[in-house]
Amino acid sequence: MRSILETFNNSYPEREYLIEIICPEFTSVCPKTGQPDFGTIKFQYIPDKLCVELKSLKLYLQKFRNEGIFYENVTNRILDDMVQVLFPRWLKIVASFTPRGGISTSVTVEYKQQN
Repeated sequence: MRSILETFNNSYPEREYLIEIICPEFTSVCPKTGQPDFGTIKFQYIPDKLCVELKSLKLYLQKFRNEGIFYENVTNRILDDMVQVLFPRWLKIVASFTPRGGISTSVTVEYKQQN
């Protein structure tokens, strides 16, 4: 799936700056119940040489629409895929899911480039 993600060259690789992307329409499927899960995925990253192309990110996230996957697993998989494609200096993903049964869940994962 990560092959869907496209990049473009960062025009300012010498500068540290933050890119924030919010995807409020994320969907996947609960592997236990088969019910749809809805959430917001928030990306914050400091690029190195590459930036993610937004249309490809949208198409990548849509691939989870029919996949049975736990919140924790999908959040970590997205982080792993983004790191393998972008090689960012820093990346943080917060996945906040809508309440089900009176319980809401948020999963946060972070990556920092080793110098």
